[in-house]
Amino acid sequence: MELLVSAINLNEAKEALIGEADILDIKNPKEGSLGANFPWVIKQISQYVDKSKIISTTVGDVDYKPGTVSLAALGCAVSGSDYVKVGLYGTHDYNQAKEVMDAVVKSVKQYNDKITVVACGYADYYNINSVSSQDIIEVARDSNCDVAMLDTYNKNGNTLTDYQSSEELASFVDKAHSYNLKVALAGSVNQSHITLLEQINCDIMGVRGCVCSGGDRNTGHIDNRLVKQLQDNI
Repeated sequence: MELLVSAINLNEAKEALIGEADILDIKNPKEGSLGANFPWVIKQISQYVDKSKIISTTVGDVDYKPGTVSLAALGCAVSGSDYVKVGLYGTHDYNQAKEVMDAVVKSVKQYNDKITVVACGYADYYNINSVSSQDIIEVARDSNCDVAMLDTYNKNGNTLTDYQSSEELASFVDKAHSYNLKVALAGSVNQSHITLLEQINCDIMGVRGCVCSGGDRNTGHIDNRLVKQLQDNI
């Protein structure tokens, strides 16, 4: 299982890399669960980081606006991303989500077909009237994405497993794998979730809060020692 660590700036990116994160994610928590960072921040980090390292970025918690989202996704690609994640917050069903991801995949892959596209849904989808977690897998497959992901929209102290049971998560992983999709799981996950995620064969564990000082994704800053501690247990 690979460890994805979400950084907000170059200093945090350096800490994540010292701690041996497998995937360096760049986002902006001030703008939400999958808040998008600025192109110049992404470019600065991508120019600093060794080319062998994987850089992931996010378009944001997006609305049902395929044109807007596909243009933003291209911005991520041009700025130096290896992975482009889309949080399908404002899509309320399969059809809307697929329309957005069809546009994103076309936009990104026409620029560079080696870039990995991630369709991300929310484990707490039923609280926010968003596309369901099971539909995310179908959307990812049918739009030719590379990864199906689940995160949590509400960062209120609850974690991924407060919204989805271990059986539901295992089913998500198994179904995605049957479609040859990789799976990323996030949502305030921490050291206590490693065993479960490994047991269900999750491919990528996404974190921020648990590797920040004070355990706070908003006010804390990434500490390389916490990243290394987590990595050593995977």
